[in-house]
Amino acid sequence: MALDISELSDRKKLILKAIVEAHIKLGEPVGSKYLMQEANIGYSSATIRNEMAELEDLGYLEQPHTSAGRIPSEMGYRFYVDTLVTQYDATTREASELKKMLSFKMSEIDKILENATKVASAITNYTALSLRPRPSSITMKRYEAVYIDAHSYIIIMIASGVDSVKTRNVKLPYEVTPELISALSTVLNKNLLGLSINDINISVIMNMERELEEQSAKEQKLCAELISVTIKSIYETMNELGSEIKFEGVNRLLEYPEYKNLDKLQKMISTIENKEDIIRAVSTIDQSDDETKIFIGSENMVKIMDDSTLIYKNLKLNGKTIGAIGIIGPCRMDYSKVLATIDQLSEEINRLSDIRALPNANNEESDK
Repeated sequence: MALDISELSDRKKLILKAIVEAHIKLGEPVGSKYLMQEANIGYSSATIRNEMAELEDLGYLEQPHTSAGRIPSEMGYRFYVDTLVTQYDATTREASELKKMLSFKMSEIDKILENATKVASAITNYTALSLRPRPSSITMKRYEAVYIDAHSYIIIMIASGVDSVKTRNVKLPYEVTPELISALSTVLNKNLLGLSINDINISVIMNMERELEEQSAKEQKLCAELISVTIKSIYETMNELGSEIKFEGVNRLLEYPEYKNLDKLQKMISTIENKEDIIRAVSTIDQSDDETKIFIGSENMVKIMDDSTLIYKNLKLNGKTIGAIGIIGPCRMDYSKVLATIDQLSEEINRLSDIRALPNANNEESDK
C-alpha cells in the first residue's frame, strides 16, 4: 500500500526515523528522553512526546506497555523503507570481504549463489537464502481437475522425472460447473503434457481457450478466465518443483529477541527446513524483475513470518537471471545495511561477469 508522505511533517519524519533506527539498534521501546539525549533531536521532551502520540494515532508507532516508549508498527517500517532509509556505507573490511568471497570461476553458477549467500549472511548477521530456478526441465505427465463447488476446484499435477504429485486448490470469483471442470482436464492433458514453462506460449494458451469453449459450450470469456487462472497455478507449481533453495546462517535467528519464543522459533526453523512455503512465496516474484522486493511482517505470504522481514532480489549474470538472494530477519532489521549489501552483491556479480567477457580475462579468472 502506498503511504501518503504529505501527511507527515518534517518533524514527524525526523522523529519516526530516529525511533526506527534506535529500535533497530536497541530492540527496546524508545522514549522521548533517549531521543533528546542520544539521537540529538532538538525539541523539548513535551514536543517529542506529543509528536510520538500523533504518530501512534496515525498508525506509524505502537506502545507495547503503558507509560513505556514506542516501537515502529509495520506501517512505520514500511514508511521508513520507502521514504526515510539512508544509504549505508560499507566499511573497507566489508567491501574487501565481499570481493574476496566472490572470487570463483564465473562458469560455476552454483558457486556464485553459494558464496553470495555466505557473504550476505556474514555481513548483515541475518539468515540469508539463495534460490536457483530450474523450471525449464520440469514437465507434467498427467493433469486432473476435480470439481469442488461452484467457486472452486482442485488441480492435480503429476510431474515427470521427479516422482512428485502436486495439488492446488483454486478459488474462483465466478461460477463453474462439474462439466466445465471435466472438460478442463481433457484440454490440459491434450495440450500441456510434456511441455515445460518455456514451451507454454500464447499460441498454446489461445488454443486451449478455443478447445474449452467448444467442449463445454460455455462463453469464451469464462473459458479464457478459467484457462488463465489454471495456467498461473501450473506456472507456480513448476517453479516450486524446479527451484533449489539454500539457507545460510539460520542459527543467527537466535541472536534476536523476536525469536526467543521457543515454539515460534521451532516453527520458523521447520518452515526453513521444509522449504516449500518459502519457495512458493518467492517463486511468485517475476524472475525478470530487477527491483529489490521488501516484505514486512504480514506482507509475507508465509504465516510464520508475520513478524519478520524478507528482502529479496534477482541476480543476473550477463543479463540473464541466474537465481536470487534474500535476507530473513526481524522487522527491526538494519534495512540500510541489508539493502546496500544485496545491491553490492548484485553489482559485483555483474562486474565480474563483465571482466569475464574481456579478451584474455578467461584465463586470468580460471586461475583463481
